[in-house]
Amino acid sequence: MPQTHLYILTGASRGMGLAMAQQLLRCGNTLVCVARSANPDLASEAKAASVTIEQWQQDLSQGEQAAHKLQAWLQAQGPQAFASATLINNAGVIPRIAPLSHSDAADLAHALRVGLEAPMQLTAAFLGATDTWTVPRKVLNISSGLGRRAMASQAAYCAAKAGMDHFTRCVALDEAIKPHGAKVCSLAPGVIDTDMQVQLRGADPAAFPDRQNFANLKTGGQLTSPADAATRVLAWLERADFGTQPVADVRDA
Repeated sequence: MPQTHLYILTGASRGMGLAMAQQLLRCGNTLVCVARSANPDLASEAKAASVTIEQWQQDLSQGEQAAHKLQAWLQAQGPQAFASATLINNAGVIPRIAPLSHSDAADLAHALRVGLEAPMQLTAAFLGATDTWTVPRKVLNISSGLGRRAMASQAAYCAAKAGMDHFTRCVALDEAIKPHGAKVCSLAPGVIDTDMQVQLRGADPAAFPDRQNFANLKTGGQLTSPADAATRVLAWLERADFGTQPVADVRDA
């Protein structure tokens, strides 16, 4: 019986994704990170911890390529390779902060490909390649409160996260009728002190009415550090009732 647990994580090169990757570098884990660039420090930490890691340099706006690679890699491993398998769709981007009427078509397409299309494609590849596996399988989609609450000048990001929530609900229904179906959850991780927050605080107030609210979160010390957010998210992943709620918020723990 294999004792190694597989984790596939997108957006692992910085922010909460990097923090999750670092916390997953535990004995008994195999980690596959998918991001635009590799993180040399992560490779060094994995070597020191004697953890197997692969860093795939992949632009997730080309999600079809990433999905084909993931599917082929999983099929090559086979159903007896791991004690469990987990996909964490964490990568996401926000386009230029502006009303939709002032948005660039290519910028919108990029945000939707990374934030919604790629997670769907990777989830399809993961579930398809492991459908006959009898070990526990999980898909954790990192969503946002903005997928459940509209915000001006954030149409693409809000739409991507709302779509992520709803496709997760659909997948939960698919998997529930299978004898060894995967557990899935789209989880909002709270408000985190990342580069995305810097973008929001630095936006033009005339184009982004909520700018001051985000500035107040920073000055009021209400932002969670990436490391603390990663700890809370991974704790949710390990809950015995993971997947009972296909759409959840870590702040409801």
